[in-house]
Amino acid sequence: MRTSPSQAVPTEVPVAAGGPGDRAQGARGRLPGMAMMFGSGLSNQVGAATGALAFGVIGPAGVVAVRQWVAGAVLLAVGRPKVRAFTWRQWWPLLCLAAVFATMNLSLYTAIDRVGLGLAVTLEFLGPLSVALAASRRAVDLGCAVVAGAAVVALARPQPSTDYTGIALGLLAAVCWASYILLNRTVGARVPGVEGSAAAAGVSGLLYLPIGIAVLAHHPPTATALACAATAGILSSAIPFLADLLALRRVDARFFGIFMSVNPVLAALVGMVVLGQSLDWVEWLAVAAIVSANGVSVLR
Repeated sequence: MRTSPSQAVPTEVPVAAGGPGDRAQGARGRLPGMAMMFGSGLSNQVGAATGALAFGVIGPAGVVAVRQWVAGAVLLAVGRPKVRAFTWRQWWPLLCLAAVFATMNLSLYTAIDRVGLGLAVTLEFLGPLSVALAASRRAVDLGCAVVAGAAVVALARPQPSTDYTGIALGLLAAVCWASYILLNRTVGARVPGVEGSAAAAGVSGLLYLPIGIAVLAHHPPTATALACAATAGILSSAIPFLADLLALRRVDARFFGIFMSVNPVLAALVGMVVLGQSLDWVEWLAVAAIVSANGVSVLR
């Protein structure tokens, strides 16, 4: 589940040097970058699984509220946005981005509660894949879209135990992630550095103040539940945000996009180990199909 401001693949691609020495140095730099990306993805999914451990006490809404507060505080401290200097032209996409943050995390965590971590993250991953395929007219990308669509049908195959609400929430998270990418481009063009993402995270945290207070008052939290939710905020937002920023100094955007495909697989494995949520062979095939479609699209 990649729902931090580091999720969108940047459009700026570092230019590789041409000499043998430069290429060797680039290869050495890529290894730490790969380690950072893998650590970012693993931290993200472990954070989501840790937050899910608190669902029984404070529910998905309570976990998301605490996570948004923690993530907002951390990102505001890192980004230090100069909000008083922002114009309305900068504010309106920021406010939209904050609303997307809030909706994306709540829909995803509720989907995790209903259909499991692996399937929820796989469905959410359709968001960036759709953005990548939407503007293309190539036959190979059309094939990738068909494969991804067939995988969704396989995940939602009608049977008595099918949780259509959970699947719909996972797809809503995908729509939010696609919207995040498009809005983030606008914010990145109008607000310097990471100030835009930090400000949006802070506003999103403020939006969850009344929701979180109401939920926690109705479902009194335990210290363990609060610790799990706060850990989710750190592992799923703060650490991936910083790790991806460092990784993108060492690898190009295309490689970063391909490596993002590992997230649904990591989510399925972490869900199985931490939460005891296993997938059947059809669901594993669907995960593999969506991951492969993304990899092929980015490579092409």
